[in-house]
Amino acid sequence: MRIACVMAAERGDMDLLLHDFAARAIARGRRLCGTVQVNSDCGEGRPCDMDVQVLPDGPVIRISQSLGPGARGCRLDPEALEQAVAEAEARLSAGADLVIVNKFGKHEAEGRGFRALIAEAVALGVPVLVGVNALNAPRLAEFVGTEVDRLDPTPEALDDWLG
Repeated sequence: MRIACVMAAERGDMDLLLHDFAARAIARGRRLCGTVQVNSDCGEGRPCDMDVQVLPDGPVIRISQSLGPGARGCRLDPEALEQAVAEAEARLSAGADLVIVNKFGKHEAEGRGFRALIAEAVALGVPVLVGVNALNAPRLAEFVGTEVDRLDPTPEALDDWLG
């Protein structure tokens, strides 16, 4: 089983790192499934829009929802996330060399989201790369039941891991 995670210190860095890695892997002829996140800046004082691209070639799905000015809390649209999950799962069943999940977040830690996709990929022997934050990293390791390779957040580290 090959499963790795990556964390980046600055907000948005992990999204760019995984997006660029996916593009390089596709250029090398790898069959990918999963998602990468692309954020759209909405201007000063407004949170970005969060979109995920289902690998390898779309669709792009907006997974954030607007909660209005001054709202706080999670902006994730659970219905849109589940749509992205369903799209990715369909692609895994068609065959893949690598699964990328943009984030093992709160939904995955609680048993939802991309958790089933990760489990299926592991069962099929397909390598998995997951973005994660420090809060959810222990839950990821607990879920997979083994130590997860923690990669440096650099293009070289990801490319070396993929081989």
